[in-house]
Amino acid sequence: MQALILAGGKGTRLRPLTVYTPKPIVPVLNKPFLLYQIEILQRAGIRDITLSLNYQPDKIEQLVGNAAEYGVNLRFVTEPSPMGTGGAYKYAADDIRETTVVFNGDILTDLDVAKLIEWHQEKKSEATLALFPVENPAAYGLVETDADDRVLQFREKPKLEEVAALTTKNINAGIYILEPTVLDLIPKNENCSFEYNVFPEILRSQKPFHAFVIENNYWRDIGTPTSYLQAHHDFLSGKIKNFTLENFAESDIATAAIVDKTSVVGANCIIKPNARIVNSVLGEGVLVEEKAVIENSVIWSHARISSQAEIRNSIVGRGCHIGKNASVTNAVLGDKTSLTDYTKV
Repeated sequence: MQALILAGGKGTRLRPLTVYTPKPIVPVLNKPFLLYQIEILQRAGIRDITLSLNYQPDKIEQLVGNAAEYGVNLRFVTEPSPMGTGGAYKYAADDIRETTVVFNGDILTDLDVAKLIEWHQEKKSEATLALFPVENPAAYGLVETDADDRVLQFREKPKLEEVAALTTKNINAGIYILEPTVLDLIPKNENCSFEYNVFPEILRSQKPFHAFVIENNYWRDIGTPTSYLQAHHDFLSGKIKNFTLENFAESDIATAAIVDKTSVVGANCIIKPNARIVNSVLGEGVLVEEKAVIENSVIWSHARISSQAEIRNSIVGRGCHIGKNASVTNAVLGDKTSLTDYTKV
């Protein structure tokens, strides 16, 4: 059993956060996002994991390393050019030809992958697609199934006026289990998509193709700033299970500062007197000066928040400088942004 994480996207929807940081390694609670996916795959007994890369691959390799502490063997494969999700799978897995668990590189979940594998084997399926029910599926691709969980058809992004009449609200969750026979349906060295090319071809070939609905587990696509920030709120509120979190690393927090128990503070931060941190995440080396307020926000490493500045419901990138009495609300600031004193964003 192998696993493949499709980590080659440019993260366009997540900009400006991904201009200097590839999406697969954006920090989530101060840990590279990829490590959460690696952890749940390892928990399912999968030891051999391939990362399919394209955008800034060296940064990903350097930060993730060999993941030896997770007890897995990592292999890095860099696409010669963007090949789409299906093309990347073909390029990375064609030489392996084993049953492969495939993860889109922007999926955060606490799913027990071992149960998904067991389902796949019980159904004797050649392809199993994880689904997740959503209230508003207009922004997603819907998957229709029958009573025996066989995949019937795909429907891309229904219009808002059509949603009420839908028979299903299950969307493609970006997690698949594929037998090597699926590789034979994909042309070599061509750009192709799972959603638009590979899955319809599996249906046409009449191979056993089933769906597994994720229930009682967390799932989120973190590919936009709004969703990325919400993922942090969900972690802090305890909605995401089965991951060990460290709220406070070694930092200098003034006695008169207020940091609530929900917040996460990275290593080597300095939080000065009368600063207030509420339901937020501070990366490594963040400086928060006197009377600054940070609420419901994520601050990446080495940012400086000047005195009496206020940040609410926002994401502040690496190395930013927020001036005195500045106000940042519902904003996303890319790396090294500098706001002058009294600025309002």
